[in-house]
Amino acid sequence: MRKLKFKHIVIAAFLGTAATTTQSCGEDWLDVKPLGRSVGDDVTLGGFETKAFGLYASLREQSGVSDFSYVWTHCIRADDNEKGSTVTDAAADGTVFNNFGYVATNSHIKNNWTGHYKIIFDANSLINVALASGDTSSGTLANIAEAKAIRGFCFFELRRDYGEVPVNLKTIVNPIDEIAPKKTIAEVDAQIIKDLTEAAVDLPNQWPTAYLGRATKGMANAVLAKIYLYQGNYVKALEHAELVINSGVYQLNTSYDAEFTKAGNNSKESILEVQKTYDFPTKYTNNFYESQGVRGSGTWDLGWGFNVPSTDLIAAYETGDLRKKTTILTSGGPDIYNTATLPAGPNNPNPVLAQQYWNGKAYTLPSERTFYAQNKNHWENIKLIRYADIILIAAEAALQSGNAGKATTYLNMIRTRVGLPNITATLAAIKHERRIEFAMEFERFYDLVRWGDAITVLSSKGYQDKHKYLPIPQDAIDKSQGVLVQNPNY
Repeated sequence: MRKLKFKHIVIAAFLGTAATTTQSCGEDWLDVKPLGRSVGDDVTLGGFETKAFGLYASLREQSGVSDFSYVWTHCIRADDNEKGSTVTDAAADGTVFNNFGYVATNSHIKNNWTGHYKIIFDANSLINVALASGDTSSGTLANIAEAKAIRGFCFFELRRDYGEVPVNLKTIVNPIDEIAPKKTIAEVDAQIIKDLTEAAVDLPNQWPTAYLGRATKGMANAVLAKIYLYQGNYVKALEHAELVINSGVYQLNTSYDAEFTKAGNNSKESILEVQKTYDFPTKYTNNFYESQGVRGSGTWDLGWGFNVPSTDLIAAYETGDLRKKTTILTSGGPDIYNTATLPAGPNNPNPVLAQQYWNGKAYTLPSERTFYAQNKNHWENIKLIRYADIILIAAEAALQSGNAGKATTYLNMIRTRVGLPNITATLAAIKHERRIEFAMEFERFYDLVRWGDAITVLSSKGYQDKHKYLPIPQDAIDKSQGVLVQNPNY
């Protein structure tokens, strides 16, 4: 059995998906191996590499996990996010997700469910086969740990989207093997914690640079910090957040802008990151950013125009907050990098664009579009967990644990980067900071739910208590032969 060599080389990313950065057009990435496929014998690794790389490929490619459906289920439900695009385009989905008209037959809700369970079942296969082999080499243990980390992350996603869900650890041979009853949230949480705790033992702090994007100790501890925060176990949330902080692997980018460009891919701020490349002849990509790009024509045909900022979000920024320029792209105004001016929108005479505001974090530099001869963003990695998230988890957990001084220190780490003065940490201040720091990303809706603020903030949009969870897809209920039960009040 080949032995895994852990090298402590700069890389702070994870996840994703498969492909990593192959090269193109003179880019010097020839020594970087693409995730999502086996690399042969040129690097000494574990015995289940092919299965492990397949998990990363699925993280990018499975519908509902990091694509168009992910935007709808994870972003549009928040008060800071609007459907966008044109009035008629995806009008039905706009009602469903903007105004909480969930139904169990919605395709995005189904894609979210089936995509995550596909990855879980593939992880089960790797874990069960590897354990049965009796191989205890460091490489195989790392492969098992990768699968547990990815499985734990997927269960975490399902837990916060659907609440009680099946915890099925079988190797799936026949469709009937997929059938399993829901577990309580406590039971789901226990499995998430078990997977990630065990994964953290055998994962490296960092991987060799040829393997950007693979699961690390930091990734496992980051998701543990998040699940403990959701439980209200602030002592454990702080403990795991500080394991990440004190690891010395991660740091905030000097510039907030830098995280949301191709140059920010696999930066030291990234902990969970879906790897995307757009390189000839292989184009490892999905529609995540394309679905959110400015919807115009010609040079401004950057995407489908979904997921745009609300006026409430725009009004929430403090004066001088540098994050506003990065996040809010305004029709008729300069682009984020002052390289071009957008056409006029509906608030201007002779409008050209359908929306006044767009998601700046989905925008791409004109130079990048020229390089790839492609307007739509298929090359920026999807940053699912950033180091900033862990710092703010530490701030919130410290405050809730009675350590206001430590909470203040962590809070101001985030504020200093974006040109804001230091303040004393309060829960209201931390809530504001999370809202602005992760605007147009994936956290706002879930934060409102776990804080108990969703009813107050979202009720005018149609939110009711049942909407904290999505309905179980009707397709899954039908296939379960009566084993799965629908979530309450759907």
